Amino acid sequence: MTNIKEEVRSHSLFRAYPATKKLEELARHPIDLSLPDQLTPERLATYYAESCGYRLLYGTEKVTEEVIQALNQLAQEAHALEKMRRMQDGEVMNYIENYPCENRPVLHTATRDFFGQSRRAPQAQEAGKLARLEAEKLKSFLAKVELEKNFDEIIMVGIGGSDLGPRAHYHALEYLLKPGRKIHFISNVDPDDAAAVLKKVNLKRTLVVAISKSGTTLETATNEELVRAKFKAAGLSPREHFISVTMPGTPMDNRDNYLETFHMWDWIGGRYSTTSMVGGVMLAFAFGFDVYWELLRGAHDMDQAALETDLKKNLSLLSALIGIWNHNFLGYPTLAIIPYAQALHRFPAHLQQVDMESNGKSLTQQAQLVDFQTGPVLWGEPGTNGQHSFFQLIHQGTAGVPVLMIGFKKSQYGEDLEWEGTTSQEKLLANLFAQSLALATGQHPDNPNQYFSGNRPTEILLGEKLTPYSLGVLLSFYENRVAFQGFIWGINSFDQEGVQLGKKLANKIIERLVAQHHPTEEKSSYPLGDAYLKHLESLC
Repeated sequence: MTNIKEEVRSHSLFRAYPATKKLEELARHPIDLSLPDQLTPERLATYYAESCGYRLLYGTEKVTEEVIQALNQLAQEAHALEKMRRMQDGEVMNYIENYPCENRPVLHTATRDFFGQSRRAPQAQEAGKLARLEAEKLKSFLAKVELEKNFDEIIMVGIGGSDLGPRAHYHALEYLLKPGRKIHFISNVDPDDAAAVLKKVNLKRTLVVAISKSGTTLETATNEELVRAKFKAAGLSPREHFISVTMPGTPMDNRDNYLETFHMWDWIGGRYSTTSMVGGVMLAFAFGFDVYWELLRGAHDMDQAALETDLKKNLSLLSALIGIWNHNFLGYPTLAIIPYAQALHRFPAHLQQVDMESNGKSLTQQAQLVDFQTGPVLWGEPGTNGQHSFFQLIHQGTAGVPVLMIGFKKSQYGEDLEWEGTTSQEKLLANLFAQSLALATGQHPDNPNQYFSGNRPTEILLGEKLTPYSLGVLLSFYENRVAFQGFIWGINSFDQEGVQLGKKLANKIIERLVAQHHPTEEKSSYPLGDAYLKHLESLC
C-alpha cells in the first residue's frame, strides 16, 4: 500500500460496534476474583460450557453475566457465526478489498466433512469430494504398502504447517503407535537436523514424505535433496521410497520422482492442514487408518459445534470472546497455553503458529490500519513442568498472563500408581485445578515476599481422555477459536504475507553466495544497498 505510514488510522468497525462501547465501560470496573467469597461453588458451577466431550470451565475468568451478554452481542454485531458458516460453505474469506491478495476460499473444514450431513454449498461439497478421494487413495496405498513393501519408518520433511501440526498430533497419539513403526521429522534447514535423523534410520525400510504446498519451499526442497543424496549413496532408488504431498501442478506433483503423490489445494492453509494429507499420510501409517479417521470425526463434530447459536454449546466462540475480553478490554498482551498432558508437549508450538500467523495482522479486510490490538503473543509448555519454571512470573510478575489450561480425567496408557493416597493422574489434576484457583484468589499475608495479588484469569478445557477423537475436537476447537477472533476483528486470518519478506531477502543473499562459488553467475542487487549484502556475505 502506498504512503501507508501517512494514512490516518481508521475508526474501525470493531471499535464502532455498540457492544464494544459497552465492554469498554464494563472493563473500567471488572470483577475482582481475589475478593473473599467471590469464587463460590455456585459461580464455578454456572460458568461452564460443554460440547463434544469437553467442558470449558471459565468461572476463574474475569467475567460476569453482563460481560458475557455484551460479548455475545459483539459476536452478533460482527456477524461471527454468519462468517463461520460462509467459511465452511466455501465462500472467499481470504481477501483484502481493492488490493492483491490470495482471494481464496478457506476450506480446511472440508478435509473432515465426511460424517453426518455435510455442507450443502457447491464449493464445500466439491472440496469435500476431493478430500475424501485423497483419503480413500491413502487407505488403498497403505494397504498395498502393507502387502508388498517392507517399510516400518517414515521421515517427514516439511516446515511450518507441514511440520508443526503433524508433529504435535503424532506425539499426542504416540501411545497408539503400531508395533515396529518409527516416525522422524526433519524441518530446519540446519543440516544438523537432517544429519541427526539420518543417523537413526534404516534407509531400506524407510519412506520419506516430502511436503510443500507450493512444491518450492526452500527449506523443504533443500532437505529433500539432502535425504535423496543419502539414499543414492546407499544404492537405493529415491523413487521407490519418496512420497510427495503438494498441490496439483507443482514441481513435486511428479510421479516420475515419487512412489506416490497426494494432493492438497490452495484452499487449505498450511497451518490448518493437519487433517489433510499433510498429516494424514504419516498419522495413518503410524497408527492405522481408523485412528486417522477418528481424528477427522472429532474435528468435524467440533466444526459443527462452531455453528451453534447457543454460547454454552459453542466452545470455540465462547473462548474466542473471552480471549477478546482479556486482550482488547483488560489489556493482557499474551496468552499461555498449558496442557496438563505430557502427550501434548508440542501442541503449544502448533497453536502458536495457528494463532500468531493467522491473527498477527495490522490491516482490516477493508485495507485500513487497525486502531486496536489484534492477535496476542501465544506461548506455553506442559504442566506441571511449567509450574517449576515460568509460573513464578505468572503468579507474581508485573504483567498478568491469561492461561488456557487443557486437562483430561484419565491417562492414555492407564499405567499409574497410588502413592501417599492418590494416583499420579489425580496429582496432575489437583495441580491443574490448584493453579487455576491460586491465580484467581492469590495470597495476602503480612510478608510482602509471599504476597500473591491473585485476580489473574484462567480457563480450563477438560476432557475425559486424550484419544484420536478428542484430539480432533481439540484441534478444531482452537482453529475455530482463532477464526472467530479474526472475524470479529475484521482482519484476514488466512494469509501470511509476514513470512515472505525474510524469504525474499534470504534468496537475495543465497544468490550472491552462489555467485561467490561460481564467479560466472551474475550477482543480485538489493534496494538497501550492495554494501549491506556484501557485509552479510562475509558473515556467511
